[in-house]
Amino acid sequence: MTTTIILANGDFPSKAELLQILRQAEHIVCCDGAAEKLLKFGREPSAVVGDMDSLSQSLKERFADRIVVIDEQETNDLTKAVSYCERVGFQEIIIMGATGIREDHTLANISLLADYSLRIEGISMLTDYGRIDVVSRFTRMNSYPGQQVSLFAIDPQTIVSVEGLKYPLVRRKLSNWWQGSINEALESVFVVKPEKGAVLVYRAH
Repeated sequence: MTTTIILANGDFPSKAELLQILRQAEHIVCCDGAAEKLLKFGREPSAVVGDMDSLSQSLKERFADRIVVIDEQETNDLTKAVSYCERVGFQEIIIMGATGIREDHTLANISLLADYSLRIEGISMLTDYGRIDVVSRFTRMNSYPGQQVSLFAIDPQTIVSVEGLKYPLVRRKLSNWWQGSINEALESVFVVKPEKGAVLVYRAH
């Protein structure tokens, strides 16, 4: 299955592995002004989605055949891009450029990942520093000894159990975001078992 990149308009990736993924991606959907950053990288977007408030007039003309304008202001450009990918049938999606520059955008984009996973199962977020996945059922996750791992529950009623980390969790409610953070993998695999909801799992590179 082909992987699709959604490139948001935060910090452009700089890590070599992420740039290689961008070079090889068949589809790159840009959130509005991220198209300009992608062009400087040497690639053109497959689609540009958003309200176009941060896209220059010259690029609006250049990409007129692939611009998807969504004017409503109830959702941000990243959510608009996810909706577009869902509509055209993209199922394996990696979000990049969704963090940095503004902390409010970073927090909103990370928290929205849980909502996106209800619509597109194969969706995750990559940054220069780590990977974020949504886990809603018993899942074995690849890791390496010493890898830094954090877990965050969007719904404080979610019950989480974790095995294979330095600080195990046994049917714990993570009622505040700090409570599942800064843990550490002991081996090459750890297990996450959420109940009554989902958790965001961050693994540092």
